Amino acid sequence: MRLSRWIKWTCDRVFAAILLVAVSPVLVGIGLAIAIQMGRPVFFTQARPGYRAKVFEFYKFRTMTDARDSQGALLPDEQRITPFGQWLRQTSLDELPQLWNVLKGDMSFVGPRPLLIRYLDRYTPEQARRHDALPGITGWAQVKGRNAISWEEKFKFDIWYIDRWSLGLDLKILGLTALKVLKQDGISAPDHATMPEFWGNSTDPSAVQNREG
Repeated sequence: MRLSRWIKWTCDRVFAAILLVAVSPVLVGIGLAIAIQMGRPVFFTQARPGYRAKVFEFYKFRTMTDARDSQGALLPDEQRITPFGQWLRQTSLDELPQLWNVLKGDMSFVGPRPLLIRYLDRYTPEQARRHDALPGITGWAQVKGRNAISWEEKFKFDIWYIDRWSLGLDLKILGLTALKVLKQDGISAPDHATMPEFWGNSTDPSAVQNREG
């Protein structure tokens, strides 16, 4: 198992470096398109918890405007996402900057998706086990439904992955991810541009800001 984890650690960094070079023209093109359409910043950055809940800076291409209501609160995701941003999400191209997170060692290609810091105290002890592995660009929960499944289902799939991890499982997930991207399945939860807020045992419906997923 220790050898397998070393192989995963090495492959993550080697392939992240290769892909960053290979897709650099795409990264530049998308960045320019975002800058022209929405201005700066080009990237959506946010502090998120990773392995053992250690916080790191998470990167994505920006897909939403900063449009706000008369009180200064961000409008719902559905009203802020742009057509180009929606296309980036459908093709998963908005995730490309996370190759830098993988190269830095903050993330892996495969693992539980990194969520929001404020969710940490809302997890049950079992759900919190999702931080027993590096977060991933894709994961078992993503290929089993992505944003079209409930939070409880997502966390069950995350823990299933933690308990059954192997290099073979990672390869299977990467293959299934390619099919998901081609089919553009599970991009949004019903009636949401991404996913609704996770409240754990709370039912607080208050508005949430800076939550681009």
